[in-house]
Amino acid sequence: MKLLLITAVEEFEKDVINILKNSGVKAFSYQSVKGFKNDKNEMKNWFGKYDIAVDSLLFTVFSEYNCVDSIYKNINEFNSMQQTVPHIHIVTINLEDENFR
Repeated sequence: MKLLLITAVEEFEKDVINILKNSGVKAFSYQSVKGFKNDKNEMKNWFGKYDIAVDSLLFTVFSEYNCVDSIYKNINEFNSMQQTVPHIHIVTINLEDENFR
């Protein structure tokens, strides 16, 4: 099992939900967050412009290994077609201990 954390601007809400559903994810949660970047050199484009809070979403996904490649593929395809600076960002964390069974 893996934990995926996905951030996106609010305008991409439906796009991220569709990517997750079409990638075989059975359940996920998300919430509104204010994305803020304090150093203009770190984490390029993770939360938009320097010194400006951005209305964003944070998706939390517990996924089986077989869905992860599809999620990354679909997010990369989506990002490659964007003409704007904001992208969907994703990180993956391996879970060693779990109580989901």
